[in-house]
Amino acid sequence: MKAELLAIGTELLMGELADTNSPFLASRLPPLGIDLQWATLVGDDPEQLTGAFVRGLERSDVIFTTGGLGPTQDDLTRDCIARALGEETVVDPALVQRLEDIFRSRGTDMPPRNIKQAQLIPSAEAIPNPRGTAPGWWVETKGRIIVAMPGPPVEMQGMWQDEVAPRLLKRDRGQVIVTRNIKTNGLSEALVDELISPWLGRENPYLGIYAKPDGIHLRIIAKATDPENAWAMVRPVETGVVEAMRPHVWGFDDETPEQVVGSLLAAQQKTLAVMETCTGGQLASSITDVPGASAYFKGSVTPYSKEAKVAAGVDASIIEHHGEVSEETARAMAQTVRMTLGTDYGLGITGVAGPTEIEGHPVGLVFVALDDGNQVQVQQHRLPPRRVTIKRRAAAAALIELARVLKGGAMNAGRDD
Repeated sequence: MKAELLAIGTELLMGELADTNSPFLASRLPPLGIDLQWATLVGDDPEQLTGAFVRGLERSDVIFTTGGLGPTQDDLTRDCIARALGEETVVDPALVQRLEDIFRSRGTDMPPRNIKQAQLIPSAEAIPNPRGTAPGWWVETKGRIIVAMPGPPVEMQGMWQDEVAPRLLKRDRGQVIVTRNIKTNGLSEALVDELISPWLGRENPYLGIYAKPDGIHLRIIAKATDPENAWAMVRPVETGVVEAMRPHVWGFDDETPEQVVGSLLAAQQKTLAVMETCTGGQLASSITDVPGASAYFKGSVTPYSKEAKVAAGVDASIIEHHGEVSEETARAMAQTVRMTLGTDYGLGITGVAGPTEIEGHPVGLVFVALDDGNQVQVQQHRLPPRRVTIKRRAAAAALIELARVLKGGAMNAGRDD
């Protein structure tokens, strides 16, 4: 089953909003046996959007759309689907009643313009949206399907999980696609390519390489008539790749560094504190993205100047002798925050985020230190000289190394990334 995505809204083309819906959907189509072949951003222009639907119906079995289901004049998805199919929209009384009930529950009357969200065409049925006012559309015509979903991610994701995915699962597609993501850290993309070369160049299963903020990801994709055969194709490739990449594999599929660390700390009943400079709070922010982090994460300090580091407890003489960006200062930061907050582990990060050198050190030089109460391990990184990249990758690297230690290993030796 061939598919395409249409992310609708001029705000996406203008860069005012980032399209997070398309990546979400793209990652969830393969397990359903749906082969995504096109993904397009389309503005709020009736001619362009109608044309996109016409082209999609010619080349794809299913079109997934996000956005354009609101009540305003520039919400054009329903009208353009109707135009592409040559059908007329009509107001559905049941949908009107539902909308009126929603607004009544909020203590207000439904604005007249919201009647637009109660429209249907003969080939469409409404998809419930308990998280918002905009119902989706499920359209079937001439062997083709259009699934129109709202733009707000929380509404779209809820509609996908509760309504769309279960309905697609019931359809017989004659093929399933399974994927396995292997996540690595500490090696360049070129070196990863060299290590896994025996498994590259195949069509089925296919092995791809993707550079991410938390390292290099490897994705195995297999197609078969049933899940058992597809996974049987994946397993030997996964085994070979993991063996070739040891000890640089840190996670699989949807795992994130903060989730892996959180699970390990919680299971071992250990606690963590961090002191970070060049990452500017990125590390603490990542850790607290995980619900329940307060059980193991006791706090963070972000001293962004020499004076602040000293005030936070770092020995001034260490900074004077070795500089703010140094192995010794990173070590002192990890020790200080661990002892100050009384935790089992302390992480310290210092480095040069750019755009200029600090103390003669190049942009991208980062030191990560981990204190476990018995010893302090320090790791040096040379990251690409882009400020946002440095912050994200340094924070991810610190968590990945902590996970490695929590699993009974040691931090990797210093290296260039």
